Amino acid sequence: MTKLPVLYQNNPQFRAVYEGVCANGTVTALGLIGSKHSFLVKSLFEQHSNTTIWILNNKEEAAYFLNDLEVLLPNPPLFYPSSYRRPYNIEETDNANVLLRAETLQKLKEHTKQLVVTYPEALFEQVLTPKELKRKTLSINKGDELSIDFVNETLFEFGFNRVDFVAEPGEFAVRGGILDVHSFSHDEPFRIEFFGDEVDTIRTFDVTSQRSIQLHEQVKILANIEQKENTEKRQSLLSFVSENTLVCVQNKSIVAAELDALFKFAQKEFEKLSGEIKRQPPKELFIDGKTFTSGLEPLPQVHFSSAKKTPSLVFSCQPQPHFKRKFDWLAEHLTENTEQQRAN
Repeated sequence: MTKLPVLYQNNPQFRAVYEGVCANGTVTALGLIGSKHSFLVKSLFEQHSNTTIWILNNKEEAAYFLNDLEVLLPNPPLFYPSSYRRPYNIEETDNANVLLRAETLQKLKEHTKQLVVTYPEALFEQVLTPKELKRKTLSINKGDELSIDFVNETLFEFGFNRVDFVAEPGEFAVRGGILDVHSFSHDEPFRIEFFGDEVDTIRTFDVTSQRSIQLHEQVKILANIEQKENTEKRQSLLSFVSENTLVCVQNKSIVAAELDALFKFAQKEFEKLSGEIKRQPPKELFIDGKTFTSGLEPLPQVHFSSAKKTPSLVFSCQPQPHFKRKFDWLAEHLTENTEQQRAN
Protein backbone atom coordinates (compact mmCIF):
# COMPACT_ATOMS: atom_id res chain seq x y z
CA MET A 1 0.00 0.00 0.00
CA THR A 2 2.91 2.34 0.76
CA LYS A 3 4.18 2.25 -2.85
CA LEU A 4 0.80 2.99 -4.46
CA PRO A 5 0.38 6.59 -3.17
CA VAL A 6 3.97 7.35 -4.17
CA LEU A 7 3.29 6.00 -7.66
CA TYR A 8 0.28 8.28 -8.00
CA GLN A 9 2.16 11.21 -6.46
CA ASN A 10 4.64 11.01 -9.34
CA ASN A 11 1.85 10.83 -11.93
CA PRO A 12 2.63 13.57 -14.50
CA GLN A 13 -1.10 14.30 -14.99
CA PHE A 14 -1.50 14.95 -11.26
CA ARG A 15 1.39 17.38 -11.39
CA ALA A 16 -0.13 18.97 -14.51
CA VAL A 17 -3.40 19.60 -12.66
CA TYR A 18 -1.62 21.52 -9.92
CA GLU A 19 0.55 23.38 -12.41
CA GLY A 20 -2.66 24.37 -14.22
CA VAL A 21 -4.11 25.73 -10.98
CA CYS A 22 -0.96 27.78 -10.37
CA ALA A 23 -1.05 29.14 -13.93
CA ASN A 24 -4.78 29.68 -14.46
CA GLY A 25 -6.39 29.72 -11.01
CA THR A 26 -9.00 27.12 -12.02
CA VAL A 27 -8.66 23.71 -13.70
CA THR A 28 -11.15 20.96 -14.53
CA ALA A 29 -10.05 17.33 -14.16
CA LEU A 30 -12.36 15.05 -16.12
CA GLY A 31 -12.59 11.28 -16.53
CA LEU A 32 -11.64 10.32 -12.98
CA ILE A 33 -13.37 7.23 -11.57
CA GLY A 34 -13.89 6.18 -7.96
CA SER A 35 -10.93 6.48 -5.62
CA LYS A 36 -8.72 8.08 -8.22
CA HIS A 37 -10.38 11.33 -7.08
CA SER A 38 -8.90 10.66 -3.63
CA PHE A 39 -5.41 10.06 -5.02
CA LEU A 40 -5.58 13.32 -6.94
CA VAL A 41 -6.82 15.32 -3.95
CA LYS A 42 -4.07 13.79 -1.81
CA SER A 43 -1.50 14.79 -4.43
CA LEU A 44 -2.90 18.34 -4.68
CA PHE A 45 -2.89 18.71 -0.89
CA GLU A 46 0.73 17.62 -0.66
CA GLN A 47 1.80 19.91 -3.51
CA HIS A 48 -0.11 22.92 -2.18
CA SER A 49 1.38 25.09 0.56
CA ASN A 50 -1.93 25.96 2.19
CA THR A 51 -5.22 24.35 3.21
CA THR A 52 -7.23 22.27 0.74
CA ILE A 53 -11.03 21.93 0.97
CA TRP A 54 -12.83 19.15 -0.89
CA ILE A 55 -16.55 19.79 -1.40
CA LEU A 56 -18.52 16.64 -2.23
CA ASN A 57 -22.09 16.45 -3.53
CA ASN A 58 -23.65 15.01 -0.37
CA LYS A 59 -22.88 13.64 3.07
CA GLU A 60 -22.66 9.99 1.96
CA GLU A 61 -20.18 10.80 -0.79
CA ALA A 62 -18.14 12.90 1.64
CA ALA A 63 -17.97 10.01 4.12
CA TYR A 64 -16.88 7.60 1.37
CA PHE A 65 -13.96 9.72 0.21
CA LEU A 66 -13.06 10.72 3.76
CA ASN A 67 -12.47 7.02 4.43
CA ASP A 68 -10.12 6.89 1.41
CA LEU A 69 -8.09 9.84 2.64
CA GLU A 70 -7.82 8.46 6.17
CA VAL A 71 -6.05 5.45 4.65
CA LEU A 72 -3.88 7.43 2.23
CA LEU A 73 -2.65 10.20 4.53
CA PRO A 74 -0.37 9.90 7.59
CA ASN A 75 -2.50 12.49 9.41
CA PRO A 76 -6.28 12.16 9.04
CA PRO A 77 -8.17 14.94 7.24
CA LEU A 78 -10.71 17.13 9.02
CA PHE A 79 -14.38 16.34 8.47
CA TYR A 80 -16.59 19.44 8.45
CA PRO A 81 -20.22 18.30 8.88
CA SER A 82 -23.51 20.11 9.31
CA SER A 83 -24.63 20.66 12.88
CA TYR A 84 -27.77 18.60 12.10
CA ARG A 85 -29.85 21.66 12.83
CA ARG A 86 -33.09 22.31 11.01
CA PRO A 87 -33.21 26.04 10.37
CA TYR A 88 -34.50 27.86 13.47
CA ASN A 89 -34.92 24.64 15.48
CA ILE A 90 -32.40 24.88 18.32
CA GLU A 91 -33.25 21.44 19.73
CA GLU A 92 -31.82 19.54 16.76
CA THR A 93 -28.10 20.05 17.33
CA ASP A 94 -25.58 17.21 17.51
CA ASN A 95 -22.77 18.11 19.95
CA ALA A 96 -20.35 15.72 18.27
CA ASN A 97 -20.82 17.56 14.98
CA VAL A 98 -20.56 20.94 16.70
CA LEU A 99 -17.20 19.73 18.02
CA LEU A 100 -16.00 18.75 14.55
CA ARG A 101 -17.06 22.10 13.11
CA ALA A 102 -15.44 24.03 15.95
CA GLU A 103 -12.20 22.04 15.70
CA THR A 104 -12.00 22.76 11.98
CA LEU A 105 -12.62 26.50 12.40
CA GLN A 106 -10.08 26.73 15.22
CA LYS A 107 -7.39 25.12 13.09
CA LEU A 108 -8.24 27.21 10.04
CA LYS A 109 -8.06 30.34 12.20
CA GLU A 110 -4.57 29.32 13.30
CA HIS A 111 -3.57 29.14 9.60
CA THR A 112 -2.25 25.59 9.86
CA LYS A 113 -2.27 23.56 6.64
CA GLN A 114 -5.27 21.23 6.70
CA LEU A 115 -7.25 18.98 4.36
CA VAL A 116 -10.97 19.50 4.95
CA VAL A 117 -13.77 17.29 3.58
CA THR A 118 -17.28 18.74 3.51
CA TYR A 119 -20.64 18.86 1.65
CA PRO A 120 -23.49 21.32 0.89
CA GLU A 121 -25.49 21.02 4.14
CA ALA A 122 -22.36 21.91 6.11
CA LEU A 123 -21.46 24.86 3.88
CA PHE A 124 -25.06 26.09 4.12
CA GLU A 125 -24.54 27.23 7.73
CA GLN A 126 -22.52 30.42 8.02
CA VAL A 127 -19.69 30.54 10.55
CA LEU A 128 -18.56 33.13 13.05
CA THR A 129 -16.14 35.76 11.82
CA PRO A 130 -12.58 35.45 13.22
CA LYS A 131 -13.33 38.39 15.54
CA GLU A 132 -16.45 36.69 16.93
CA LEU A 133 -14.60 33.39 17.23
CA LYS A 134 -11.95 35.10 19.35
CA ARG A 135 -14.67 36.65 21.53
CA LYS A 136 -16.10 33.18 22.16
CA THR A 137 -12.76 31.63 23.11
CA LEU A 138 -11.42 31.52 26.66
CA SER A 139 -7.66 30.93 26.89
CA ILE A 140 -6.31 29.56 30.15
CA ASN A 141 -2.56 29.18 30.74
CA LYS A 142 -0.72 27.36 33.48
CA GLY A 143 0.23 29.91 36.13
CA ASP A 144 -2.62 32.34 35.30
CA GLU A 145 -4.24 34.19 38.20
CA LEU A 146 -7.85 33.33 37.57
CA SER A 147 -10.94 32.98 39.74
CA ILE A 148 -12.71 29.66 39.32
CA ASP A 149 -15.98 31.55 39.83
CA PHE A 150 -15.15 33.75 36.82
CA VAL A 151 -14.50 30.67 34.68
CA ASN A 152 -17.77 29.18 35.92
CA GLU A 153 -19.74 32.28 34.85
CA THR A 154 -17.94 32.48 31.49
CA LEU A 155 -18.78 28.87 30.69
CA PHE A 156 -22.46 29.53 31.38
CA GLU A 157 -22.29 32.48 28.98
CA PHE A 158 -20.64 30.20 26.40
CA GLY A 159 -23.63 27.86 26.48
CA PHE A 160 -22.04 25.08 28.59
CA ASN A 161 -24.07 22.92 30.99
CA ARG A 162 -22.85 22.28 34.54
CA VAL A 163 -23.03 18.58 35.43
CA ASP A 164 -21.69 16.22 38.08
CA PHE A 165 -19.40 14.39 35.65
CA VAL A 166 -18.30 15.54 32.21
CA ALA A 167 -19.33 13.17 29.41
CA GLU A 168 -19.59 15.15 26.17
CA PRO A 169 -18.71 18.50 24.56
CA GLY A 170 -20.43 21.48 26.13
CA GLU A 171 -20.31 20.20 29.72
CA PHE A 172 -18.27 21.22 32.76
CA ALA A 173 -18.02 20.17 36.40
CA VAL A 174 -16.55 21.88 39.45
CA ARG A 175 -15.34 20.00 42.53
CA GLY A 176 -13.47 22.15 45.00
CA GLY A 177 -10.42 23.51 43.19
CA ILE A 178 -10.81 21.20 40.18
CA LEU A 179 -12.56 22.20 36.97
CA ASP A 180 -13.40 19.58 34.33
CA VAL A 181 -14.48 21.03 31.00
CA HIS A 182 -15.07 19.57 27.54
CA SER A 183 -14.52 22.31 24.98
CA PHE A 184 -16.31 22.27 21.63
CA SER A 185 -12.93 22.30 19.87
CA HIS A 186 -11.19 19.28 21.46
CA ASP A 187 -11.80 15.54 21.39
CA GLU A 188 -10.87 15.02 25.05
CA PRO A 189 -12.01 17.00 28.10
CA PHE A 190 -9.57 19.02 30.21
CA ARG A 191 -8.98 18.88 33.96
CA ILE A 192 -7.77 22.21 35.33
CA GLU A 193 -6.53 22.23 38.93
CA PHE A 194 -6.36 25.50 40.85
CA PHE A 195 -4.17 26.38 43.82
CA GLY A 196 -6.19 29.22 45.26
CA ASP A 197 -6.73 31.51 42.24
CA GLU A 198 -3.69 30.23 40.36
CA VAL A 199 -3.93 27.66 37.57
CA ASP A 200 -1.68 24.86 38.83
CA THR A 201 -2.03 22.10 36.20
CA ILE A 202 -3.88 21.53 32.93
CA ARG A 203 -4.31 18.06 31.51
CA THR A 204 -6.56 16.05 29.24
CA PHE A 205 -8.22 12.97 30.72
CA ASP A 206 -10.21 9.92 29.67
CA VAL A 207 -13.94 10.20 30.42
CA THR A 208 -14.37 6.50 31.19
CA SER A 209 -11.29 5.75 33.32
CA GLN A 210 -10.75 9.33 34.57
CA ARG A 211 -7.04 8.80 33.99
CA SER A 212 -4.84 11.64 32.81
CA ILE A 213 -3.73 11.56 29.18
CA GLN A 214 -1.38 14.49 28.66
CA LEU A 215 -0.17 17.63 30.44
CA HIS A 216 -0.69 20.98 28.71
CA GLU A 217 0.59 24.50 29.21
CA GLN A 218 -2.55 26.07 27.76
CA VAL A 219 -6.16 25.29 26.90
CA LYS A 220 -8.47 27.21 24.58
CA ILE A 221 -12.10 26.68 25.54
CA LEU A 222 -14.44 27.42 22.65
CA ALA A 223 -18.12 28.20 23.12
CA ASN A 224 -20.97 26.48 21.34
CA ILE A 225 -20.50 28.39 18.09
CA GLU A 226 -23.72 26.96 16.63
CA GLN A 227 -25.86 28.93 19.06
CA LYS A 228 -27.23 31.79 16.98
CA GLU A 229 -27.28 35.20 18.69
CA ASN A 230 -28.75 38.36 17.22
CA THR A 231 -25.55 40.33 17.85
CA GLU A 232 -23.18 37.93 16.08
CA LYS A 233 -21.54 38.53 12.73
CA ARG A 234 -21.30 35.51 10.47
CA GLN A 235 -19.85 34.69 7.06
CA SER A 236 -19.54 31.75 4.68
CA LEU A 237 -16.80 29.20 5.24
CA LEU A 238 -15.20 30.14 1.89
CA SER A 239 -14.86 33.77 3.01
CA PHE A 240 -13.51 32.64 6.40
CA VAL A 241 -10.52 30.75 4.95
CA SER A 242 -7.32 32.37 3.66
CA GLU A 243 -7.15 33.55 0.04
CA ASN A 244 -4.66 30.83 -0.92
CA THR A 245 -6.96 27.96 0.11
CA LEU A 246 -7.33 25.39 -2.68
CA VAL A 247 -10.94 24.26 -3.23
CA CYS A 248 -11.77 20.99 -5.00
CA VAL A 249 -15.42 20.80 -6.08
CA GLN A 250 -17.04 17.54 -7.11
CA ASN A 251 -19.89 19.20 -9.02
CA LYS A 252 -20.41 22.96 -8.72
CA SER A 253 -23.92 22.89 -10.21
CA ILE A 254 -25.18 20.20 -7.82
CA VAL A 255 -23.72 21.97 -4.78
CA ALA A 256 -25.20 25.34 -5.78
CA ALA A 257 -28.63 23.81 -6.48
CA GLU A 258 -28.67 22.05 -3.11
CA LEU A 259 -27.76 25.29 -1.32
CA ASP A 260 -30.59 27.10 -3.11
CA ALA A 261 -33.06 24.41 -2.02
CA LEU A 262 -31.86 24.59 1.59
CA PHE A 263 -32.09 28.38 1.59
CA LYS A 264 -35.68 28.32 0.30
CA PHE A 265 -36.59 25.89 3.08
CA ALA A 266 -34.96 28.19 5.67
CA GLN A 267 -36.99 31.12 4.36
CA LYS A 268 -40.23 29.16 4.83
CA GLU A 269 -39.23 28.17 8.38
CA PHE A 270 -38.40 31.79 9.20
CA GLU A 271 -41.82 32.94 8.00
CA LYS A 272 -43.49 30.47 10.40
CA LEU A 273 -41.77 31.92 13.48
CA SER A 274 -43.77 33.73 16.11
CA GLY A 275 -43.14 37.48 16.27
CA GLU A 276 -42.46 37.16 20.03
CA ILE A 277 -39.08 35.54 19.40
CA LYS A 278 -36.65 37.67 17.45
CA ARG A 279 -34.37 35.64 15.16
CA GLN A 280 -31.90 36.64 12.50
CA PRO A 281 -33.20 36.30 8.92
CA PRO A 282 -31.85 33.50 6.68
CA LYS A 283 -29.42 35.80 4.84
CA GLU A 284 -27.59 36.39 8.15
CA LEU A 285 -27.29 32.70 9.02
CA PHE A 286 -27.15 30.71 5.79
CA ILE A 287 -25.82 30.89 2.23
CA ASP A 288 -27.45 30.17 -1.12
CA GLY A 289 -25.99 28.99 -4.41
CA LYS A 290 -25.11 32.50 -5.58
CA THR A 291 -23.15 33.24 -2.40
CA PHE A 292 -21.32 29.94 -2.76
CA THR A 293 -20.39 30.66 -6.37
CA SER A 294 -19.16 34.18 -5.63
CA GLY A 295 -17.16 32.85 -2.67
CA LEU A 296 -15.35 30.44 -4.98
CA GLU A 297 -14.24 33.09 -7.46
CA PRO A 298 -11.15 34.49 -5.68
CA LEU A 299 -9.87 31.05 -4.60
CA PRO A 300 -7.77 28.56 -6.60
CA GLN A 301 -10.04 25.70 -7.71
CA VAL A 302 -10.10 22.21 -9.17
CA HIS A 303 -13.42 20.96 -10.57
CA PHE A 304 -14.32 17.32 -11.26
CA SER A 305 -17.19 18.16 -13.63
CA SER A 306 -17.36 20.41 -16.69
CA ALA A 307 -16.94 24.10 -15.89
CA LYS A 308 -17.35 26.93 -18.40
CA LYS A 309 -14.23 28.67 -19.72
CA THR A 310 -11.94 26.50 -17.62
CA PRO A 311 -8.82 24.65 -18.89
CA SER A 312 -9.44 20.89 -18.73
CA LEU A 313 -7.31 17.80 -18.32
CA VAL A 314 -8.91 14.49 -19.27
CA PHE A 315 -7.91 11.27 -17.51
CA SER A 316 -8.33 7.92 -19.24
CA CYS A 317 -9.70 5.85 -16.37
CA GLN A 318 -11.57 2.56 -16.56
CA PRO A 319 -13.81 0.97 -13.93
CA GLN A 320 -12.25 -1.77 -11.82
CA PRO A 321 -13.18 -5.21 -13.23
CA HIS A 322 -15.07 -7.64 -11.00
CA PHE A 323 -12.69 -10.50 -10.13
CA LYS A 324 -15.24 -12.47 -8.05
CA ARG A 325 -12.54 -13.62 -5.59
CA LYS A 326 -10.51 -15.22 -8.40
CA PHE A 327 -7.06 -14.00 -7.44
CA ASP A 328 -5.41 -15.48 -10.53
CA TRP A 329 -7.51 -13.06 -12.60
CA LEU A 330 -6.41 -10.21 -10.36
CA ALA A 331 -2.74 -11.18 -10.69
CA GLU A 332 -3.09 -11.42 -14.47
CA HIS A 333 -4.79 -8.00 -14.62
CA LEU A 334 -2.04 -6.37 -12.55
CA THR A 335 0.67 -7.96 -14.68
CA GLU A 336 -0.94 -6.72 -17.90
CA ASN A 337 -1.25 -3.18 -16.54
CA THR A 338 2.39 -3.19 -15.38
CA GLU A 339 3.62 -4.36 -18.79
CA GLN A 340 1.46 -1.76 -20.54
CA GLN A 341 2.85 0.97 -18.32
CA ARG A 342 6.42 -0.07 -19.13
CA ALA A 343 5.60 -0.08 -22.85
CA ASN A 344 4.31 3.48 -22.63
